[in-house]
Amino acid sequence: MINVFETIKNIRATCDNYADPDLVATVVHDSYYMGSNNVFELSSFGIEKDDPFEERIVKILKHENVFLNCGMYAFMPIINECDIYSTEDCHLKLTKEEFEKYSHEKERVFGLLIKKDSTDFTIGSCDLCGCSIDAAFKPMEKSDSKFYKKIEDIIDSKIIY
Repeated sequence: MINVFETIKNIRATCDNYADPDLVATVVHDSYYMGSNNVFELSSFGIEKDDPFEERIVKILKHENVFLNCGMYAFMPIINECDIYSTEDCHLKLTKEEFEKYSHEKERVFGLLIKKDSTDFTIGSCDLCGCSIDAAFKPMEKSDSKFYKKIEDIIDSKIIY
C-alpha cells in the first residue's frame, strides 16, 4: 500500500527536470478524461485556502482519481528510439515490435493514476496538453518490454510505501 501523501511530496521534490512542481497532479474523471491540473484553483472537496499541495491532493482523492506526472516520453520514428525525460533522462533503443506497439502515442506524460478514495494505482500516460477536449489518461498494459520496464522502474523509484 502506497503512502499517498509522501509519494506526492517525493514526486514534487524531484520533478524540476520535467514538470512544474505545482502542476504534477491532474484530476482524472472516472471516464479517464482529464480535469484540472491546477489544484490551487480548486476550492471544492473541502479544500481550505491555506492547505499545502499534498493535503489538497489527499482531499481531492476522496472524490476524484488523480494522475501524478512522473515524466514524459517522445518516440523517434525510423530509428526506433524513445527518449524518456524524468528525474534522470534516458534514451532507449527499441525493437521494431516494441516501437510499433508504443510509438503511435508520440509524446505523452507518464505516471500513476491513484484511484479515488483508495491507495490503488495504475501506471499509464496522459496527453501532453490536458487542455484538449479529448485529453485522457490511458492505462499501460503491463509487459516485459524494455520500454514498459523502464517506465515502471522510474515510477517505482518515486513511490513511498
